[in-house]
Amino acid sequence: MAPTYKLTYFDITALGEPIRFLLSYGGMEFEDNRIQKESWPTLRPSTPFGQMPILEHNGKVAYQSAAICRYLAKQVKLVGKNEWEDLEIDATVDTITDLRLKIGPYYYEQDEKIKEVKAGPIFNEIIPFYMEKLDAQVKNNNGYFVNGRLTWADLFFVAMVDYLCFMATKNKSALSS
Repeated sequence: MAPTYKLTYFDITALGEPIRFLLSYGGMEFEDNRIQKESWPTLRPSTPFGQMPILEHNGKVAYQSAAICRYLAKQVKLVGKNEWEDLEIDATVDTITDLRLKIGPYYYEQDEKIKEVKAGPIFNEIIPFYMEKLDAQVKNNNGYFVNGRLTWADLFFVAMVDYLCFMATKNKSALSS
C-alpha cells in the first residue's frame, strides 16, 4: 500500500525531524521527500508560503512545522487530556522553538568577530537558562514535559536536540550537559 503522507523537507533533520518522529511513532507510512539545497529555488514558488516543511495528505497540503506536529500528535494521541494540558504542551514546544530562534543568529553569523561576541551570551546565559528550566520541568513531571506522560512535546524536544547542538557547534557541551 502506498504511503498516505508525504513529507517534503531538506535532506537534514532540523524542523522535519519532529514530524518524522511523530509519523514513525504512529506507525504511519510516509514518503520522506528530502530535497537537496540546489533544488530549493525551483520548488520554493510551489510551496504555500515559500518555506518547508510541508506535509501532503489526501490531496491537502499542510505547512508550518508546529501546526503539522500538533495535527499528527492528535492522530497518534500524544496531545493533552484537556485544554490546559494542550496549553502546557504548546508552551513547552514554543519555549524549545524560542531557544532555537535565540541560537540561530549565532549560528548564521558570517563575521567571526561578531560571532565571538554573540557566543558569550549564547553559551553562558541563554542555553544554560533554557536547559535548566526545561530540565526542572522534566524532573517535576516524572521524566516528561507535561503531566508525567509522553506527549508530542517530548518527541519534539528529542527530535530538536541534534539540530540545536548542530547550531551551537562552538560548544556542544552547553546543550548536552
